[in-house]
Amino acid sequence: MKTYATHFNRRQFLKLSGVSTTVIGFPTLIPSRVLGAGAPSRLIQIAQIGCGRIANDMDLPGVLKHPNRARIVAVADVDSKRAELARRRIEQSYEKSLEQKVEVKASGDYRELLARPDIDAVMISTPDHWHAQPVVEAALAGKDIYVQKPLSMTIAEGRLVSDVVRAKQRVLQIGSQQCSTAQFHRACELVRNSVIGRLKSVQIGLPMDPAGGNATEMPVPATLNYDAWLGCTPRVHYTEDRVHPQSDDPKKLFGRPGWLRLNAYTCGMITGWGSHHVDIAHWGMGAEYTGPIAVDAKAAWPGPDSFWDVHGKYSVKLTYANGVVTTISDELPNGVRFDGEDGWIWVTRGAANSTKSLAASDPKLLTVPDAELRAGEIIT
Repeated sequence: MKTYATHFNRRQFLKLSGVSTTVIGFPTLIPSRVLGAGAPSRLIQIAQIGCGRIANDMDLPGVLKHPNRARIVAVADVDSKRAELARRRIEQSYEKSLEQKVEVKASGDYRELLARPDIDAVMISTPDHWHAQPVVEAALAGKDIYVQKPLSMTIAEGRLVSDVVRAKQRVLQIGSQQCSTAQFHRACELVRNSVIGRLKSVQIGLPMDPAGGNATEMPVPATLNYDAWLGCTPRVHYTEDRVHPQSDDPKKLFGRPGWLRLNAYTCGMITGWGSHHVDIAHWGMGAEYTGPIAVDAKAAWPGPDSFWDVHGKYSVKLTYANGVVTTISDELPNGVRFDGEDGWIWVTRGAANSTKSLAASDPKLLTVPDAELRAGEIIT
């Protein structure tokens, strides 16, 4: 096997994840070299790491829309079937949009892509337990980085990422794009402008994953490097409900994977949907660079007869320095509600101009003219 200067295994990575207090911001992913003279004529060369459901549904389509600004030149996945499907999809897309043949390389080892000097940036769309390490390795290799949320599964991993990215002066963006949606932007703008008066509390409703799953041991698919998929997590037998669907039907192949319901690889809906809605709550209350000062949480857990073991029903209370209390629960409507002294505003996903995605105690609260909103009260 080839070795690279930026490589260390995930167990070594976790040992390094220690004592940092650095805080990092997450700006838009634009390599610094394209910001100078002649920038419009230079393409951002991107490698896609992880070619599963989110890459297929969200990340790849987003970049393929802009073939004259950024170009995906390579993909990597521990499942060769997924890597090959991504490679073909990208080549076909560019052949159609550019009317020319573009060659895309596929690999089973993302470190091969990090070693390429022609690659400017990477998009990381791997399972949660494989987020922090490739971010650090990409930064050490001099690449700018986009990574799906959550950034890490532990505080220690997050601190290490922060230190390395800052030290290497790389650009890092986390896939929490919900704040780019019109209704979320508008809700936070109104709340930060005190349209509902002094903010008193926030309510966040999130989904919940079911128990269940098939724990039966199965042969490892010939296309899957299962040992690489597991990384530093315990060496356990393979079963499809632990990893991701295997099918000759691309639609089924990119179905919701079982690892999203297992504690070894994720933290459940609290970091799944929670990464999006808590982001909005913090944005609205002006706490995106601070966070709560106290956390009180409880959850129910599946019984021993359930293979999937992430949390079930849950309730979380977050207290902030300004006295605002945020409640997170699966029993609340999916969305974010800001309660102030003069009313409330509620926002969720959906059509931006729909009352089902943005509502208020008084509809007039949503129609405050832009001219009456104080400049600088919202970060764009």
